[in-house]
Amino acid sequence: MFSRRRFIVASAGALAAPSVLRAQGAETLREAATGLDQLHAILVQRGDETLLAEAPRGPGLGRVANIKSCSKSVLALLLGTAIERGEVAGLDATLSEVAPDLIPSDATEGAGDLTMSDLVTLRAGLEGTSGGNYGAWVRSRNWVAYALRQPRVAPNGGWMIYSTGTTHVLGAALATATGKSLLQLARERLGTPLGIEVPAWTRDPQGFYFGGNEMALTPEAMLRIAVLMRDGGAWDGTQVIARDWVTRSQEGQTRSRWSGLDYGYGWFLSPSGWTIGRGYGGQIIAAQPERGLAVAITSDPTRPARSAGYFGDLMALLDGPVLGLA
Repeated sequence: MFSRRRFIVASAGALAAPSVLRAQGAETLREAATGLDQLHAILVQRGDETLLAEAPRGPGLGRVANIKSCSKSVLALLLGTAIERGEVAGLDATLSEVAPDLIPSDATEGAGDLTMSDLVTLRAGLEGTSGGNYGAWVRSRNWVAYALRQPRVAPNGGWMIYSTGTTHVLGAALATATGKSLLQLARERLGTPLGIEVPAWTRDPQGFYFGGNEMALTPEAMLRIAVLMRDGGAWDGTQVIARDWVTRSQEGQTRSRWSGLDYGYGWFLSPSGWTIGRGYGGQIIAAQPERGLAVAITSDPTRPARSAGYFGDLMALLDGPVLGLA
């Protein structure tokens, strides 16, 4: 039995040695994380200190994993670099201004008027190509044209409609505007400054790299992106992404009707202060600037992670044991 005297002695020791509390917290987190049978790897960093780096399942910490729709968050960062460099005039620039040749002659009315803001915040107003519509879309001969022909279900800039077709259009527009593929942009503007490898990933029939899905990164590389978001776009003393872009990305522009989370420029935002890239199966890139925390999680990419299921478990992990390490 844990007596009052032993409790007082243990508490005094913990107060005298904060490292003891940190170690206990890390062990609590480790036990909670490894108890989730979908979780492959988890890394947690506070400041410059790695508090946890575990890979109980999967390929490990140093091998690439499919980050699924965390790719949307990476794509949003690339949009920020294109705007900063003047390759895209701004968030209000329309698709017809940025990449008119992408718009098919039979596109849904208003498709050319979609702004970069509409696309990056998933407010294109067109029926989604994710979920049950995903298969038909990726089997089509032209992914961009197919997405822009979808029936209109909301006005441009209306409510959030989760659709990878929308971010693929954005990715193709970025490639067109910059004259560089998304692979080149990702390697030059994130890979090189962060010191991470960005392997080639899926391309559509026209050769555009998939905008918003199928990118592959190691958990360690994902953590560096999380640190980048935590530290206002800076990495190792260098401003990689404009601070203003990161700040604006962490301001809610719309809200997911599925998770209830706010959504900024490509990133989900939790009431507890997390900025989250979220991918199918439970792939997570998360930053908590106020607490100085950065997290990367990879999971089984073949199993779903619904908001009321495994993703909810991951949010409980972030809001509980992880925040407890701050």
